[in-house]
Amino acid sequence: MLIRWGHTQVICAVTCEENVPRWMKEQNVEGGWLTAEYSMLPYSTLTRKSRDISRGKLDGRSQEIQRLIGRSLRSVVDLKRLNGKTFYVDCDVLQADGGTRTASITGSYVALKLAVARLLAEEKIQEDPVIKSVAAVSVGVINGIPMLDLNYEEDSTAEVDMNLVMTSAGEFCELQGTGERITFSPNDLQKMLDLGREGITKLNQLQEQILAD
Repeated sequence: MLIRWGHTQVICAVTCEENVPRWMKEQNVEGGWLTAEYSMLPYSTLTRKSRDISRGKLDGRSQEIQRLIGRSLRSVVDLKRLNGKTFYVDCDVLQADGGTRTASITGSYVALKLAVARLLAEEKIQEDPVIKSVAAVSVGVINGIPMLDLNYEEDSTAEVDMNLVMTSAGEFCELQGTGERITFSPNDLQKMLDLGREGITKLNQLQEQILAD
């Protein structure tokens, strides 16, 4: 599926395979696994970004983001229900204008639910392993004002930058916050959390609307 907000566009896809990582077999861990890969295509940024394969390794930023995507989705999945299967989540950024990691998480949840619906219909799994919905959004402080869903220009000048990953029940999966140019107070933090929660609530509603359609 394609998720698009502002000028940021990410294709999110989910593949299911009948295997699990070797460490699960060696440790006799029951259930299945979910992992993610994230990549920015060369033409997704203002200046061409070299493919990871041309450098012979994954860059640190991409590695950190794909781990975040995997952790976020695993937090709302009952892995024991996967029964020897692995979900591979692929996020390819077509165009980047800020918020690619949060868009990837939000879009991947919808792609995962679509994949699960197909597996249930084909009777390849017996229970829906997705127990909650999850979405993510960025917040920040610019000129002392909390703002939601920063684009690239806003993010590059933000005094405080934060990413929130939350479930539809209002629970936090992960928080990533940094004072880029200033420190921030507990009151500032609460304002950003409230703003982020409001944005994620809207994203949850859009996710459910898309899945219902």
